[in-house]
Amino acid sequence: MAVIKRRKWTNASGEHVAWQLDFTDRFGKRHREQFALKRDAENRLAELQGTTRAGTYRPLADRADVADACKEFCKYMTDRRDRGEKVTETYLRTTRQHCENYIDPAGDYVVRRTNLKKKDAIDFKGGIGAIKLADLTAARVVKFRDEMRSHGAGIVTTRRVLGTLSRILKHAVEKDMATMNVAKGIRVIGTRDEDSEKVTPPSKADLAALLKAAEADFKIRVQFAAASGLRASEQWALKWKNVDLAAGKVTVDSRVDAFGGIDTTKSAAGKRTVPIGKSMVEALADWRNRSKHSKDEDFVFPDGRGNFTRHTNMTKRFWNPLIKAAEIDPIAGTPCATSRCRPGLRPDSSQRQSKPSLGTPHTRSP
Repeated sequence: MAVIKRRKWTNASGEHVAWQLDFTDRFGKRHREQFALKRDAENRLAELQGTTRAGTYRPLADRADVADACKEFCKYMTDRRDRGEKVTETYLRTTRQHCENYIDPAGDYVVRRTNLKKKDAIDFKGGIGAIKLADLTAARVVKFRDEMRSHGAGIVTTRRVLGTLSRILKHAVEKDMATMNVAKGIRVIGTRDEDSEKVTPPSKADLAALLKAAEADFKIRVQFAAASGLRASEQWALKWKNVDLAAGKVTVDSRVDAFGGIDTTKSAAGKRTVPIGKSMVEALADWRNRSKHSKDEDFVFPDGRGNFTRHTNMTKRFWNPLIKAAEIDPIAGTPCATSRCRPGLRPDSSQRQSKPSLGTPHTRSP
């Protein structure tokens, strides 16, 4: 039921008249909205009747803004992380950074220590946090995208931020905060040289130079990366219990993020058994014999203390100096484990699903 009433009152500034729309939604909750003109109240009533019939009326959409949706989504993802539901610490931090740097720069989403203050390093002024969800349109999201690009955000960053925004709005729809996800399907097009960086495996000559220049303890890591096809996050999470030297195979069932969180692979297809050749079996057997961490529950490629290898630290301390020592051109990523690194390996073999190794540890979650 909906009623439009004329209101009249007097205060210190004089006499005033307004029109109040009083209605009850399909959930039985009462709402009041006030307008200066009667026709505005009537137009609003017609709009409400249409959305009510279509089942798309969302009372929170007129009050909640994009910032509220960001906070709700971050809380939801934090709860999922705490319950171990496919949300890594890296992914959660990236989501918070997207919200704070671009979507809602006025907000405070990144969790900091008490003695640290927020630093506006991005200085982006085109945030949309203050826009009501009911007023957010696809055209406004396109404008947000274009302002990001004009500010200097790369095409990959822009795509990732829009992806985060789309997931935020999808969650807002699920929470009855919005009627639709207006960010879905918004494309980001850049120049040819701006697209995602392609990871090209090293040539056989470069790989040979790397192995020749590498010290024994790091050489085994490069050899394994080139032979197995494991992703960086999977290789650093690999434990001896998953290595069957007698059968010549490695079982992949977990990955590690930058904060040491051990989780299952990104998808069911990621759980797999990878065959390894005789020379790799012999190298791993020798490595296990001389390693201080050779128990079944130990990491195959740990750091000096037996903990998981931190990818950024490995790149800085070992990989980059190795590139220099081998006197080869810089490689996008680190040791590659594609079929091209293995002589005679057919593209349709068991390794075809493999990705570049040691190069791009996974940070995203579904």
